[in-house]
Amino acid sequence: MDHERSPWLEHEGTLGGLRVLDFSRILSGPFCTMALADLGADVIKVEDHRKGDDTRSWGPPFQGEEASYFLSVNRNKRSVAVDLKDPECAALVRRLALSADVVVENFRPGTAERLGIGYEELSSHNPGLVYASISGYGQTGPYRLEPGYDAIAQAISGMMSITGDPEGEPARTGNSMADLTAGMWATIGVLAALRERDRSGQGQWVDVSLLDGQIASLTYVAAGYFTTGNVPRRHGAAHPTIVPYQAFPTSDGRIMVAAGNDTLWKRFAATIGLGHLAEKPRFATNSDRVTHRDELLPLIEKALAERTSAEWEGLLAEAGVPAGPINTVEEALEHPQVAARQMVAGVEHPTAGHVRSLASPVKLSSRPSSVRTPPPTHGQHTDEVLTALGAEASERARMRETGAAR
Repeated sequence: MDHERSPWLEHEGTLGGLRVLDFSRILSGPFCTMALADLGADVIKVEDHRKGDDTRSWGPPFQGEEASYFLSVNRNKRSVAVDLKDPECAALVRRLALSADVVVENFRPGTAERLGIGYEELSSHNPGLVYASISGYGQTGPYRLEPGYDAIAQAISGMMSITGDPEGEPARTGNSMADLTAGMWATIGVLAALRERDRSGQGQWVDVSLLDGQIASLTYVAAGYFTTGNVPRRHGAAHPTIVPYQAFPTSDGRIMVAAGNDTLWKRFAATIGLGHLAEKPRFATNSDRVTHRDELLPLIEKALAERTSAEWEGLLAEAGVPAGPINTVEEALEHPQVAARQMVAGVEHPTAGHVRSLASPVKLSSRPSSVRTPPPTHGQHTDEVLTALGAEASERARMRETGAAR
């Protein structure tokens, strides 16, 4: 698709040359568009003209004038702040959509259509447009108009019922995993639709929901239910079908052990002084160990309680048994492997100063992803983008004076 020349479109990343019009806010949509931006796409974030993305005010913590929540998922983007209900602004945004390859939105179903930026409206003028909608329940079905919230998706999907201590309450994940997985599925859908457009020239509508993403994430848990009819339960840090595969207490903390096959089990048992157990028929195979886990696990716990986590980590690493400490977030971000993979990046922000963020986990051998620009301030690029669309200075000034644009 042809675009006016822009340095934002000339980036040499894998998706350089693609323009993404981003109407999304909070987490699921911005996570998707940040992934596309990291890979080189020109992402124009269209925000509410009054307060911007909701997460701009979701703090503390704040860094400078920006909430750290907003900073975490909005780098490498441009911000345009306009009133989509203002006819003049809405017309300009629709013009902008004519030059877009991708549109991403996470309004409640029907909202984009009422604003004149729905799939049917935009694709009728731009047939090659790939349009991604992320919602709580999808564009079809009896729940389609219900608001989408991460915690509700985790609850309804059954994910909370299998998360947490076996004797405790159901728990949501420590971060908003329903939002994040929906964002990842949307990214996959967009890339697949762009590949199809390469073949046919036609765009399409990508429909992703938080609930669908969580249901898809049940994977082997759902398969176990399909096979046995037994309702899955919580196992804490343990695994329902592999033993030993869980966290164990040590003399000074806890260590995660993943003896994922019978060979690893034998090495593990020998290392912790329980080599004789590996020869017993009731513990010989993984199926046997799962059946007799209540007998086996206390024996392992007693053995591991004799040494520190660091001692066991060293001994198990020497034996080739996967094991590791349960790090805090601070410890994880300072881990030498995280540093070697360059998973923490930094960039200078106009009001927040030096902002550290998490880098893209997609490591490409050529034209890699990158952190190029900081998350934008509210409406930072409104003039720049509207000027490129042909809006006169007097027109832009009038929109600012009336409050329709920032």
